[in-house]
Amino acid sequence: MNPWLITMIVICVILIIGIVVLYILGKKSQKKKEEQDAQIAASAQTISMLIIDKKRMRLKDAGLPAAIIEQTPKLLRRSKVPVVKAKAGPRIVTMLCDAAVFDIIPVKKEVKAVVSGLYITGVKGIRGSLEAPAQKKGFMAKLRAKAAEAEAVKNSSKKKK
Repeated sequence: MNPWLITMIVICVILIIGIVVLYILGKKSQKKKEEQDAQIAASAQTISMLIIDKKRMRLKDAGLPAAIIEQTPKLLRRSKVPVVKAKAGPRIVTMLCDAAVFDIIPVKKEVKAVVSGLYITGVKGIRGSLEAPAQKKGFMAKLRAKAAEAEAVKNSSKKKK
């Protein structure tokens, strides 16, 4: 048999095994995430709070209790997480926030937040609706806009002649 054919068959078999393993691991992690979301939803409560500040910072620099930092895996302690400092009732609290909700949270405004422990999962405006910030353009979108603008300038100069 041809040695190239044997090599290609071995590579294909290894790739298929890798895809199957990734599929199984993905299913397991998806089930685990759904269970965690169900636990968070079960213990959720709505609290009125004044948002003082919001930042993305390292978990160990956020000023969270030591018990929370000890529970997180060591690799995740150095990653940046969305942190919100808010006044809930008479005390100021540092809370973690869901990444999808972090962009919507207004600074220096009062909101009704859906909170599960020290984790903010949802936000609603007390006075009016919350406005989502405009999406930033990606690198390719900026290049396309510049190219279209340059083409428009080029076409307008040709029409004048």
